[in-house]
Amino acid sequence: MRTDGYASPLSERYASKEMQYIFSQDMKFKTWRKLWIALAEAEHELGLDITQEQIDELKAHQDEINYEVAKEREKLVRHDVMSHVYAYGQQCPKAKGIIHLGATSCYVGDNTDVIIMTEALKLVRKKVINVLNELSKFAVANKALPTLAFTHFQPAQPTTVGKRATLWMQELVMDLEDLNYTIDNMKLLGCKGTTGTQASFKELFEGDTEKIQEVDKRIAKKMGFDSTFPVSGQTYSRKLDTKVVNVLAGIAASAHKFSNDIRLLQHLKEVEEPFEKNQIGSSAMAYKRNPMRSERIASLARFVMVDAMNPAITSATQWFERTLDDSANKRLSVPEAFLAIDGILDLYLNVVDGLVVYPKVIEKRLMAELPFMATENIMMDAVKAGGDRQELHERIRELSMIAGKNVKEKGLDNNLLELIAEDPAFNLTLDELKKSMDPSKYTGRSEEQVEEFMKDVVQPILDANKELLGMTAEINV
Repeated sequence: MRTDGYASPLSERYASKEMQYIFSQDMKFKTWRKLWIALAEAEHELGLDITQEQIDELKAHQDEINYEVAKEREKLVRHDVMSHVYAYGQQCPKAKGIIHLGATSCYVGDNTDVIIMTEALKLVRKKVINVLNELSKFAVANKALPTLAFTHFQPAQPTTVGKRATLWMQELVMDLEDLNYTIDNMKLLGCKGTTGTQASFKELFEGDTEKIQEVDKRIAKKMGFDSTFPVSGQTYSRKLDTKVVNVLAGIAASAHKFSNDIRLLQHLKEVEEPFEKNQIGSSAMAYKRNPMRSERIASLARFVMVDAMNPAITSATQWFERTLDDSANKRLSVPEAFLAIDGILDLYLNVVDGLVVYPKVIEKRLMAELPFMATENIMMDAVKAGGDRQELHERIRELSMIAGKNVKEKGLDNNLLELIAEDPAFNLTLDELKKSMDPSKYTGRSEEQVEEFMKDVVQPILDANKELLGMTAEINV
């Protein structure tokens, strides 16, 4: 392991091997060669003077990237594409003269970027679906477990642990919709030439418009795409990068929301992320169980959300048919967004797979607040027993203030039920009041909402993607 130079934490600590390979040099340059083969095949099929023998020679060496030859050549010519054309030609002497015929550098560069982003989006989609699968198990298992809900992080009407999980899931479903749309609408640049006019192909095919149009169609099909951009400059519109990274930023936001909730729940000791047997929570406080995985999700998510500005600004500042001020930024902003979201989803999957719920703690906190939540029902029962609603409302308000003061200022337990039982205006005994303290009476349709959400929204997604399920996430550190 090299220790005397910078190493990206995205590759050292966070991103999976699968995502790292998608953005590897091998993936990039092997794709370049596949594109050169697709171009040669299309030109051969449409009547240019390219032989099957030349194409077979290109195919025979397509995975044997002679990096050292390309590297030495680039030192001389200062051009990465032409260096690899030269290196490929060294291996394929018969095909040397027809490699990259009629194309410009962006033919391999931009088409490869689209192919790589598409493959990376598919891996992200797979991981989102697996997170949904694990969350669905958690939601169903806890669909009826009452818990105190919070608005403004203040105690509010109870929900269930499972219902709260559907809120996390719903945001991921929205992200999945964006992912599906984006993947389904990815287009190759095709082979448009130096300024997108296809002038070189007009020359090669002697003005035969149908053959010029067919080149793009055949290349797209050979590379697994339905279509190419109908018009372009030298590059595909950088707005595509903006759309792609914005989808990733949306997933990051969803994951961040989840991580916030888990961190707060862990503070409340109601739900905890997994904590390994030998894991150290604090160097000073040995008893601590810090939510480090959820904190890491939040940290990486902020990076992705801010990084989404890069492609947007790059897209906005391109000049005419192209400028090269996109290149260095793209090399950083797009891969790092994918590597970071990959790490986020692995963490998300790992956390959900090992969430620990503490029902007794949840019940204790809920029961401490439930008398306040139950006052509407208590008032209705008292009205049925002959009381005056307006008078009872005022008495409950006054008694609630007294009970709240006892809790906040004196550190006592909530004694609202006792205070109500002692007030003759209510005509209710303490035993009668305690019967109204069943938490399930106050969770509304939470359990049914979980069941409906699973049946109508999540299960159809899982059923349609069974072949993708079963992933586990390995956390490096």
